[in-house]
Amino acid sequence: MTATALASKVGLTVAPCHRRLRDLESSGVIRGYRADIDPAAVGLGFEAIVFVTLKQVERTIMAEFEERVTASPNIVEAQRLFGSPDYLLKVIAADLPAYQRFYDDELAALPAVERLTSTLVMKNLKTNIGPPV
Repeated sequence: MTATALASKVGLTVAPCHRRLRDLESSGVIRGYRADIDPAAVGLGFEAIVFVTLKQVERTIMAEFEERVTASPNIVEAQRLFGSPDYLLKVIAADLPAYQRFYDDELAALPAVERLTSTLVMKNLKTNIGPPV
């Protein structure tokens, strides 16, 4: 949405709207802007949710695990959880064979992994909408 359209929608003129946007950006409320790319449109239409349980939960192991997860372009979301499992990962791939290769070559090779449980995404109903404001 353009600043002009946003200003109109919230009942401001463009200059105050720009000022408020800059304030929200500098305070960290707005963390950035990005293109919303459809993974299927770029050949990555296969999605899996992967639950990861670690053999041991130790600070150095978790740090190495998290570093490798954040470095992987196929892992598009990752959360550390309370309880079991320890992590939830959202993985994208071209298709099932590509996911199997990623699973065998990268996920299974992550440090201290005890168990990987994959659930395949049938349909996305709601994605990346942000918090309610």
